[in-house]
Amino acid sequence: MKFEKSVGAVIFRKEENEILYLLLHYPGVQGSDYWDLVKGHVEEKELEKETIVREAFEETGIKDLEFIEGFKEKVSYIFKRNIEDISKEVIFYLAETKTKDILISFEHTEFKWASFSEATPIMKFREGKSVLTKANEFLKRK
Repeated sequence: MKFEKSVGAVIFRKEENEILYLLLHYPGVQGSDYWDLVKGHVEEKELEKETIVREAFEETGIKDLEFIEGFKEKVSYIFKRNIEDISKEVIFYLAETKTKDILISFEHTEFKWASFSEATPIMKFREGKSVLTKANEFLKRK
């Protein structure tokens, strides 16, 4: 089975005492489109946080990420690409931005700043919902 590693981030910003999370709309085929967090493949010799900074810029135009220390979550799952099973690991960090206006890449069709209660119902995958829930709880304790 092939193995892939990606790194992502729960990116948030504060607006009038409310925490808003960035979701990207990933297009799919035949109804497989979904909302999820920023993430991408680790390139050769790239550190995890370097991957996030690069991916966030490429996918959203965000340049001002500030990592929140103490939060790191790993999710693992298996999916099919064509007929091949892929074992996937995604490491998520938590990062704050002051950027409101997003410039989405060709990989996405839209973006949304959403409160926790708005975000979780529209996210498709339980792994992403779990990471967002843990990040939200982490921020509540800070």
